[in-house]
Formats: sequence, C-alpha cells, structure tokens
Amino acid sequence: MKYIWVLGLLISLGIAGFNRVDGVGECGKSSPDAKAFKLAPCASAAQDEDAAVSKNCCLQKPSCLCAVMLSSTAKSFGVKPEAAITIPKRCNLADRPAGYKCRDYTVP
Repeated sequence: MKYIWVLGLLISLGIAGFNRVDGVGECGKSSPDAKAFKLAPCASAAQDEDAAVSKNCCLQKPSCLCAVMLSSTAKSFGVKPEAAITIPKRCNLADRPAGYKCRDYTVP
C-alpha cells in the first residue's frame, strides 16, 4: 500500500513538472508574456541601461520583472536582461527587490 501511495505521489509530481511554465505565478494570474505587452513604455529602457526611464514605466510594479524580462515576448522586443534588471533602481523604487537573483542577473 505504501508503494502505491509513493508511486502516485511521484506520478503527480511528474505531471505537475511537465505542466509548469517558468515564471507563471510571479505575475499573478497573467503570464509573463501578457505582462510584457503591458510594459511597452519600458521598451527603450529595457534595451539600453543609459536610456531614460519614462514615468509610465516607473509606475509598473517590479514583482514579476524577472519572469517578464526572460519571456519569449520580451526577447522578441529586443529586451536586454542586463538593462531591464536595472529599471527598478533607475526609477528609484524603494521597494525594489535589491539583491534578488534572476538567473545570471541580480537586481541592483
């Protein structure tokens, strides 16, 4: 009986792993790709660390920045993660997740 329970647990975990999408959950009910479209005001700032960050861009919450900047939609827009990760600091957001690791990038 124990073995059947363990086998069921392993199968459930395997199915959950196959259905998982990286980053989903960090952005609430929206997918990172859907959020990427809403971040259009941040496009130039996400491509160049020296570009000015618009006021509309700074109004966006950085809660799912990692998932968005690594999404396929952001990549197709030419987002450079090394520039995008600096947006919360360039906006002077006090509640930015400084020190948060996003793959090879760290929020300053």
